[in-house]
Amino acid sequence: MITTLNAIAPIFLIILIGYLLYRTAIVGEQVWSAIEHICFYLLLPFLIIRTLSRANLGDVPVIDFILVILVAISAMSLLLVLVYSLLRARYPSSGPSFTSLFQGATRFHGFVALAIIGPLYGDNGVTLAAIALAIMVPLLNTTSVIVLSVYGHSAQSILIKQILKQIARNPLIIACFAGLMLNWTGIPDIAFSAVEIIGNGGLGLALLAVGAGMRPGHAVNSKLLIFLGVFIRLIGMPVVIIIMAWLVGLEGLPRTIAIIAGAVPTAASSYVMARKMGGDAELMSNIVTFQIIASFVTLPGFIYIANRL
Repeated sequence: MITTLNAIAPIFLIILIGYLLYRTAIVGEQVWSAIEHICFYLLLPFLIIRTLSRANLGDVPVIDFILVILVAISAMSLLLVLVYSLLRARYPSSGPSFTSLFQGATRFHGFVALAIIGPLYGDNGVTLAAIALAIMVPLLNTTSVIVLSVYGHSAQSILIKQILKQIARNPLIIACFAGLMLNWTGIPDIAFSAVEIIGNGGLGLALLAVGAGMRPGHAVNSKLLIFLGVFIRLIGMPVVIIIMAWLVGLEGLPRTIAIIAGAVPTAASSYVMARKMGGDAELMSNIVTFQIIASFVTLPGFIYIANRL
């Protein structure tokens, strides 16, 4: 447990530094936007390419790993939609709030996951995390867009073509496919070194940006929904993944990485999607913030459990 805490503590310290830098206005808001942009479109994709391009994928139980993640996400998504459908008649105006709760419960923060998995489990762990990204990002973006188009208050109609275009342009997905292709074809040492240098610069900046995006003072009248968003994501999702891993027979490092992917906070980009597509953006911001705060406690706990199952 001490080893886990020692590995995770610097990550949350960097997040706290990012929050303090934002609060003290040492770094302006426009700069933070630029940092998020370069991390998302360049640094983290290069980290994924670096990892996958020379990973030994033959040692990874890919099918079982993917199955656990897919079934866990699908089960949680269907359960949330079913429960809300039963309650909708009683709360007819709560659609936008439900979309934020849905995103908070199902999506995951790839920046935080990669930053934790790398120091703890090395390239083998990051390889599995990259595979998880390749599966979760398109699935969760698709389901979130559909839920927002059905239950959000925006009048904008969402076409399947638009959803597919968003997925095809996602730099993390592109990086996964590029890394797998280079794993097959091979990558020259010079090119690999350049990719490695760029990719290694991503996690620190990404974590600072996570901290800068925290807004703990914005919670006002949504305490129950914030609690549900925190509980379902940080407790419910990893428990579902543990159950699925047990049913499928997934063990060892793949099971641990799957549990961590389920236990990290939701994606910070959920707020942008909620704001642009008719969700409850303020509630989404609160859920993201308080999940990050609560994960200081819950995430080390689930990593401890995962390492001892």
